[in-house]
Parts: sequence; structure tokens; C-alpha cells
Amino acid sequence: MAEPVSPLRLSASGMQAQAERLRRVAENVANADTPGYRRKLVAFEEAVEFGRPSGAVEVSKTILDRTELPRIYDPSHPMADEQGYYLGSNVNLVIEIADSREAGRSYEANLKMFEQTRQMGASLLDILRR
Repeated sequence: MAEPVSPLRLSASGMQAQAERLRRVAENVANADTPGYRRKLVAFEEAVEFGRPSGAVEVSKTILDRTELPRIYDPSHPMADEQGYYLGSNVNLVIEIADSREAGRSYEANLKMFEQTRQMGASLLDILRR
């Protein structure tokens, strides 16, 4: 039987995963106007240790959003084709803002769990010392 994973480790893995998600959101926002840029996404999966699920979370490989890139008409753009179109970015700033808020709140929830677990451990040590 596998040993239980520390709640501190679980919450830390959640914070790391959400921080990685926020990095991808920041990259997407920074490249929203970059021609041909595809939105980057992250997927979470359960971490495996010694061939068994640990309960912790980790980020899988970065995934590119495969939705169609918009065709933008601007004959003066250096990347425009013969008809005057070039491919824009598939980043939607409204979605990125929503994703960043969700990731931020999830990070805060994991941080609260981390702090409460640490406080409970400290309280237990105080009780044992008496």
C-alpha cells in the first residue's frame, strides 16, 4: 500500500501547476497581436510516483489551440498574401482574463490549504511539547 502524500506537498503541487497555467496565460496575452500565434494551453494530470498515482497534480506538455487562425485583411502588412490577407492570432483576451482569474483563485485556495496545514502541524507540536 502506498504511503499517503503530505497535504503540504499536495497544495504545493497545485500552486506550481496554477503558476505554470498563469505563465501560459501571460504568454498568450503578450502574443495576442502576433501574426500566426496559436494560443497555448496546459492540461493537468495526476502525478505518478513509483508507478502509482500520488494524488499530487502536475502540468502535462503544453498544448496548442488548434482553432482556425483568423484571416485579416491588410494589404500593407508585410506578411499579407497576394489577396491582402494574413493569418492573425487565435488568442481571445476575454478568455485569457477569465483563465487568469480562475488560476489565481485556485492558487489562493491551495495557498490557504498550505498555510492551514502548516498551522495545524505547529499547533500539534505545541500540544506535544506540553
